[in-house]
Amino acid sequence: MSSPNGKAIILKNKAGALAAYPHARVVGGLVYLSGISSRRPDNTYEGAVQKDDGQWALDIEAQTRAVLENIRAILEEAGSSLDHLIDITVFLVDMDVYDGFNAVYNTYFKADTGPSRTTVAVKQLPCKAPNRLLIEIKGIAAVKRI
Repeated sequence: MSSPNGKAIILKNKAGALAAYPHARVVGGLVYLSGISSRRPDNTYEGAVQKDDGQWALDIEAQTRAVLENIRAILEEAGSSLDHLIDITVFLVDMDVYDGFNAVYNTYFKADTGPSRTTVAVKQLPCKAPNRLLIEIKGIAAVKRI
């Protein structure tokens, strides 16, 4: 029996959720992405390197690429693709990294074919190790038609 909430998409080879929710949910021809970060399956973060002094070097370009590649994998599992993204919301913890984020984003999407987008600043993103995430993205995509 199918769920009234649609089909849950949970990838075993990606970082698991920090609570009880799927990577995405497919309902009525749409894929609803949960907030996706650069977290790896081993709970480390792409674009976060600890320096000798204990501080963390955070790379928005590496994190943005990792987030978009995680989204690509989730969408492919759901029968969609980055080309089918309709709308995304980008959460940045520091608007000083906005230009670096856009530099990577613009290699994935074009204004006339990419998703509509909102970018907001947030105080912090949920992670098991604070201050290692600069970005999270959630969105909606269409399921590909064959």
